Amino acid sequence: MNHGQQSGKAKHEEDAALTEFLASLMDYTPTIPDELVEHYLARSGFQCPDVRLIRLVAVATQKFVADVANDALQHCKARQATVVKDKKQQKDKRLILTMDDLSKALQEYGVNVKTQEYFADSPSTGMDATARDE
Repeated sequence: MNHGQQSGKAKHEEDAALTEFLASLMDYTPTIPDELVEHYLARSGFQCPDVRLIRLVAVATQKFVADVANDALQHCKARQATVVKDKKQQKDKRLILTMDDLSKALQEYGVNVKTQEYFADSPSTGMDATARDE
């Protein structure tokens, strides 16, 4: 078998895999609704009647959001691991995701987020009294 036949066979297998994947998108219901994806695609000037393409964009968006959320969680864990722990913080194992964690994660993907500076009296500002005492 020469090189031309091998590359032709590989291309046919890739085409078959792509066709099968696109067909599977018809049976898949993504987390992000088709209408929402269509809305934002239309706002950007793109219109496509093919539902498979809309769902492909939804799956890619879902993957992007999941990756950013996972990276933000890793930043959160790293930040909280470096904090000097007092007795109250040792009992409280909850992770608190901050805008700074999210900004760092998004920056890894080329998205720069600028937030307005604000000041709080303490980390528990804005929490109800029962949550602060726990």
